[in-house]
Amino acid sequence: MNPALTGQAEIKQDIVYSANGQALTLILPWAPGDKREELKPAPLIVFVQGSAWTTPNLGYEIPMLSHFAEEGIAVATVSHRSARDGYTFPAFLIDVKCAIRFLRAHAAEYAIDPTRVAAFGTSSGGHTVCMLGLTGDDPELRSEEYADQSDAVRAVAACFAPTDLPALFRRFEGGPNYEASMTAYFGGDPAKWNAVMEAYSPVKLVKKGVKYPPFLLLHGTGDPVVPVEQMEELYTCLRDAGADVTAWYVDGAEHEGNFWSPDVRRVIHDELVKRLS
Repeated sequence: MNPALTGQAEIKQDIVYSANGQALTLILPWAPGDKREELKPAPLIVFVQGSAWTTPNLGYEIPMLSHFAEEGIAVATVSHRSARDGYTFPAFLIDVKCAIRFLRAHAAEYAIDPTRVAAFGTSSGGHTVCMLGLTGDDPELRSEEYADQSDAVRAVAACFAPTDLPALFRRFEGGPNYEASMTAYFGGDPAKWNAVMEAYSPVKLVKKGVKYPPFLLLHGTGDPVVPVEQMEELYTCLRDAGADVTAWYVDGAEHEGNFWSPDVRRVIHDELVKRLS
């Protein structure tokens, strides 16, 4: 936990949200010992750490995420099933949607406002939150758990996110472990890989006439893993569909690492605080 927030926030770990054992960590903007019934419900950010669609490290961005508590915002950093453990697309997305419904179902317990939920993610987590924004309450992506709750989000902030999976994975074709990775992500039948990639590519899902939440897209111009064109393509699709979308370039930045700076954190912070106010 950020030491500067000692006594101002509480962190709860290993909260199991699904029968499949997946868990989340909550950073709550109230001090230990506060009476829940006396607290004003806090807006919520659901964060998905990049992991190449494997198991996210829930503690990776805790120092940055804890600052939202200063604004009275709760944060849930969410784990999901791993493609490396045999859970192909869209298991990760079904899990994160379940986590959102779980949090809404337990809103009173955690003093969360279920009407003010935003999504923030990096890399594969950025892809996940883009999918959340584009597929809110899609019955094809809904497990049976907490089925009476919504998994839609009010805003999306995505950093260096894959958005066009066929284009992205063509870059790695013929490389080491290519077929093993494709099988882990998209299943054992190569004839179906492209169809699965298209089905879970944000750029393929944007439609005119559909109301989407606001999107903030951020990407480093020197990213060697997910090219900046992936952000640009989604930005264009959303803009042309009439959505509220902003693109933010980080000059020379690569994937993670030197992407982060006080300015980048401020842009994300200000956008999410504004959308949840």
